[in-house]
Amino acid sequence: MSVIIRDANIEDQSAIIDFQQAMALETENLQLDKEVLSRGVLSVLEDQTKARYFIADLDGLAVGMLMITLEWSDWRNGWVWWIQSVYTKPGYRKIGVYKLLYGHVREIVEKSENIRGLRLYVDKRNIRAQQVYESLGMTGEHYTTYEWMRE
Repeated sequence: MSVIIRDANIEDQSAIIDFQQAMALETENLQLDKEVLSRGVLSVLEDQTKARYFIADLDGLAVGMLMITLEWSDWRNGWVWWIQSVYTKPGYRKIGVYKLLYGHVREIVEKSENIRGLRLYVDKRNIRAQQVYESLGMTGEHYTTYEWMRE
C-alpha cells in the first residue's frame, strides 16, 4: 500500500465534495448545502489564489485531503499557511494519511523563501486530532480562535 500526496485537480471535485460533507456531519453535525459547496470547491480548483487542496491518493483512490488557505504576516514578512478541511476516509484512518499530508505541506514550506509556517485550528473537543497534531510537533499553547459567521 503506497499513498502518494498530490495537488488536487478538477477530477477530484466529487471526492472533495464528499469529504467536505462527511467532515461537516462528523465534526459539527452539520448538513452542508451541496450546491453551495460544489460551487465553492470548484472555485478553489479553478483558482489556487483562494486556497489549495492536497489529496492523499492510494492506487488512484482519494483517501484523504487537506486544504491550505493563506494569511499574510507582516510580523514575519511572509505567508502563513492555514491547514483546513482535514479529512481521512474511515477505513484509512490511523495508518498515517494525515502524517503524509502534513509532511508534504511542511516540506513545501521548509523549501520556500516566503512561507513562514503552518497553523490550524481544531475543535476543543477533538482530543484525538489534537494528539495527532502535537505528535507532529505543532503546539496550541498561546492562541484561542474566535469567530463570527454570517448565516
